[in-house]
Amino acid sequence: MKFSVLASGSSGNAIYVENEEHSFLVDVGLSGKKMEQLFSEIDRDMKKLSGIFITHEHSDHIKGLGVVARKHGIPIYANEKTWLAMDPLIGKVPIEQRFQFDMETVKTFGTMDIQSFAVSHDAVDPMFYIFHENGRKLVLITDTGYVSDRMKGHIKGADSFVFESNHDVSMLQMGRYPWSIKRRILSDVGHVSNEDAAVAMSEVIDIKNTHIYLSHLSKDNNMKDLARMSVEQTLKSCGIVAGEYVHLHDTDANVPTELVLV
Repeated sequence: MKFSVLASGSSGNAIYVENEEHSFLVDVGLSGKKMEQLFSEIDRDMKKLSGIFITHEHSDHIKGLGVVARKHGIPIYANEKTWLAMDPLIGKVPIEQRFQFDMETVKTFGTMDIQSFAVSHDAVDPMFYIFHENGRKLVLITDTGYVSDRMKGHIKGADSFVFESNHDVSMLQMGRYPWSIKRRILSDVGHVSNEDAAVAMSEVIDIKNTHIYLSHLSKDNNMKDLARMSVEQTLKSCGIVAGEYVHLHDTDANVPTELVLV
């Protein structure tokens, strides 16, 4: 099983996952043209996708969904409430491309199991995904106001995480956003900060080789170096030294990560 974080940030999100039989896209938060470019950069063909999984209806996760799915005839998977919320936003999708993926369930595609789980975010019914194959585990969790004990139970022990590290609290508090938006980001249905993300990571990492991709960084309230430093320092305070068995990686809003094995 391999994956690439094609794009991650406030302006758009998309993650590619494949094995020998199937390939999937989680969210399509950029234009169809940009998605084609990102696929070419990892030397993959969007027409060969087996399906698209949607986490929630916010525009930075579904902006290019309708265009991409219609152009290539790709099946779309989302839960019932998310379908209802995003239907007016993505244009008409043929019935044969519409599939329901319920919360807290597992779908199997050949040797790969894909598990959905609930998160705490201000969308109608947001959920993220865990990919399992041959004892390997890839967790995607990029939009949640906090990481509950239930979420931790689902994601614990992954080999690779794409984990939200959205903002530096001081940058957010001192920044230009109106207070209403700051309050929303800091709330339990907003986004996790660098430090809160790291505390949650410390509670779900097993003592084994683990790769963590810091994702959904705010363009205005975070920086890659700051996020990495904050996560490293918080992990260290929890007894985990980055670089020993835990490896931190950056993601970008415009440049895909290398396609790597889980």
